[in-house]
Amino acid sequence: MPYRFDRIEPRKTVMIVVDMENDFVAEGAKLQSKQAHAMVSKLAATLQFCRERGIRVIYTTHVHREDGCDMGLYDDLYPPIADRSSLMDGSPGVEIYPDLAPAPGEHVIKKHRYSAFFATDMDMILREWGITSVVISGTTTENCCHATARDAMFHNYKVAFLSDATGTFDYPDVGWGAMSAAEVHKATLTILAFSTAHVMTVDEFRALAGARAVQALAA
Repeated sequence: MPYRFDRIEPRKTVMIVVDMENDFVAEGAKLQSKQAHAMVSKLAATLQFCRERGIRVIYTTHVHREDGCDMGLYDDLYPPIADRSSLMDGSPGVEIYPDLAPAPGEHVIKKHRYSAFFATDMDMILREWGITSVVISGTTTENCCHATARDAMFHNYKVAFLSDATGTFDYPDVGWGAMSAAEVHKATLTILAFSTAHVMTVDEFRALAGARAVQALAA
């Protein structure tokens, strides 16, 4: 059976908030994930819970330089990136959505690929903090959240993946049929639950982390 958490130890756990930036979350954004927008209030409450329990919070924002030197193949995949109207470094679009703004001292890691671990100092920071488990939230479920969860597992972190604090968008038909956001989300959760992570709801996460915190206080 896939691994499960029986508790989450706050001091050894980090919440990774993946790409909850304006270009993916704000109304009218060309790359908006409506599921991500809809779960902002739930995620904001979850981040407050983490801070109260001593679980570190770290953010990522997906950015590219305007000259394309870090672009790779993204301008072949996404027109709003190719025309430089989205995900441009230094633009308001890559700032964290205001309702989820980092608390003082919390870091925002710029990344140029789906995974928060690829060509960043994420692993260095987590090792310095003594982290052994990561919690994944953000957008999109099947791309940046999925890739980050996979890379975290590849780096030997135990992964909790929040089913109701991650989200995506509808997929058009590019030759293999269209998929709704709900279908993409569910398929990704099913795959991750078998191969990569303990997929859980926010309430389940809070129970696992909260129970441990109460035990630590009583010790």
